[in-house]
Amino acid sequence: QVQLVESGGGLVQAGGSLRLSCAASGRTFSSYTMGWFRQAPGKEREFVASMVWSGVSTAYSNSVKGRFTISRDNAKNTVYLQMNSLKPEDTAVYYCAADHQLAHPSSWYADYVYWGQGTQVTVSS
Repeated sequence: QVQLVESGGGLVQAGGSLRLSCAASGRTFSSYTMGWFRQAPGKEREFVASMVWSGVSTAYSNSVKGRFTISRDNAKNTVYLQMNSLKPEDTAVYYCAADHQLAHPSSWYADYVYWGQGTQVTVSS
């Protein structure tokens, strides 16, 4: 069982930056593939970024590629999402997700078993 807690969301102006954190409980965090997803009001949950346990393989949605960076610190049981050059269309609730069976950085939300409660990111124009 893994529990995920996101933090770092907030209000930022367009062009600004935020870093989201996702702290995980559980002794086997280092073996989990981790993902970030987001959901804006009235829209479906959308893939943002993911990373396998070793950090060697990552994936990004086209909408954030070059602006967002996913990273992880297995010693701290934490995964991060550095978000730069934020745009109003990045406004959403951001969710952290984890799965212990994925061998690749999946972009499909149904592949992930564990989810955090979400953190709100609002980008003003």
